[in-house]
Amino acid sequence: MEDEMKKYILVAGAWPYANGSLHIGHVAGLLPGDVLARYHRAKGDRVCYVSGSDCHGTPVAIRAKRENCSPQEISDRYHEEFKACFDWLGFSYDLYSKTSSREHVRFVQRFHERLYKSPYVYEKEVPQAYCEHCNSFLADRFVTGKCPVCKEAARGDQCDVCGEVLEPENLLEPVCALCGQNISFRSARHLYLAVSRLERELRAFVESHDNWRRNAIAVSRRYIEEGLRDRALTRDLDWGIDVPAEGYEGKKIYIWAENVLGYLSLGGLVCQERGWDFEELWGETARHYYVHGKDNIPFHTIILPALLLAHGQGWRLPDDIVSSEYLTLEGKKISTSLNYAIWVKDLAGRYEPDSLRYYLISNGAEKRDADFSWRGFIAGHNNELLGAWGNLVNRTLAFVQKYLDNRVPEGAPDQENQERIAALYETTGALIEKGRFKEAVDGIFALVRYSNRYFDEGRPWITRETDPARCRGTIYNCVQLIANLAVALEPFLPFSSGEARSWLGLDNTWRVKTVPAGLLLPPIRILFQRIDKKTIEEEENRLPRI
Repeated sequence: MEDEMKKYILVAGAWPYANGSLHIGHVAGLLPGDVLARYHRAKGDRVCYVSGSDCHGTPVAIRAKRENCSPQEISDRYHEEFKACFDWLGFSYDLYSKTSSREHVRFVQRFHERLYKSPYVYEKEVPQAYCEHCNSFLADRFVTGKCPVCKEAARGDQCDVCGEVLEPENLLEPVCALCGQNISFRSARHLYLAVSRLERELRAFVESHDNWRRNAIAVSRRYIEEGLRDRALTRDLDWGIDVPAEGYEGKKIYIWAENVLGYLSLGGLVCQERGWDFEELWGETARHYYVHGKDNIPFHTIILPALLLAHGQGWRLPDDIVSSEYLTLEGKKISTSLNYAIWVKDLAGRYEPDSLRYYLISNGAEKRDADFSWRGFIAGHNNELLGAWGNLVNRTLAFVQKYLDNRVPEGAPDQENQERIAALYETTGALIEKGRFKEAVDGIFALVRYSNRYFDEGRPWITRETDPARCRGTIYNCVQLIANLAVALEPFLPFSSGEARSWLGLDNTWRVKTVPAGLLLPPIRILFQRIDKKTIEEEENRLPRI
């Protein structure tokens, strides 16, 4: 019966583009997905946490051309780099794959074969941007020029100044964004998805989710109010998934119409491997979280739902949109073209992954843009991870080892502590499910600070001589606080918290824990080492001057 009550949870992390390395801005937007997955597993739910590398599209092909290799080689290289970065950071994907995988390609083609029979798909002759210099058709966002409305610089898909949704052929003075040369337009026949005809359904869908973050609601409403435009399903590209339709040989499925389907393709593979019901994962009782940055909002609140609705198989639409605002770096915009970024691959081995996870969550861009500063990062590590959490764990367990024969002493549970512990699980869980991760971790650390005060007020270093029973009681209750803090912190800080939990012989199920008196502690280590403040200047000097 208990197994039947388990809930299916889909945690869908956005797919990073496999044409360049990951930077901290990417990780900041994706990290909430791992917190959600770990939390729901601890609750006992059936979690399907999936993502992968977005391998197709013009940018990958252009990068390959510049490096004189194939798009497959470029995307595979970054895919492996991404996997190593996510492994280092402790991302607990049930499956991390890539859009070029055979399984994804097959699923997408089957999905599109049915989609093309939908009344929402039609053929259309359209002008398509072509660059003679690059010898390539261009995706809309790789055409730049002036907005016909406000006359400011704009891309072929949208003007960031006035917000106008555009087509490349509408731009004034259009040029190739890759080489800067003038472009031409060639007539081509393509399949289109009639997103505009789904306005009623999409509007109702968006308006029924007032629990989304403000940026998701605002961006989605703006797309609808400005007038939904139909989207090309196919394109004349060399690199991508072949269109499964007669007469479209040599054309590829447009990247936006296949990468978001990765949540379905990978979800099916996870269910198949575990003997789960794929229909239940997409059924009425499931819950779906979509985790990404602000720039990916319309793809998950408009485009993906449009594809699912048009397909006609009753797919579940997104429940929770966990969309982060932007992360800046030392007060400036991250720029990959100027190399003004902190690359995740360069952090591995230099810092503890929990340190980066803690800073990105506690300083999360949930409601407004957030800034990464080396001063803030190192202060967070030294003051909170080392000075608060690490201090509580190490001072308590070291006391047990040194003065109490390395065994958890006898003691009576402190009533106030027990009430705080019970509230910890309820409050933290509710905040995680609402996407309020910063508030959740702040609440946990409030209990960490309370626990340190409890230790101080108990003065076990004195009472071990003057009042041994009180000393044992203080340490017993501190061990119980540590045990439950470790479980609550594990979705956020899986390495240090998981290690502390394992010392106390506990599992990570999301419920109140009790460590029995008499437990013999294994060898323990100091959880965190202090980072020298000189590191701040050293790291700041690594950044280019812009």
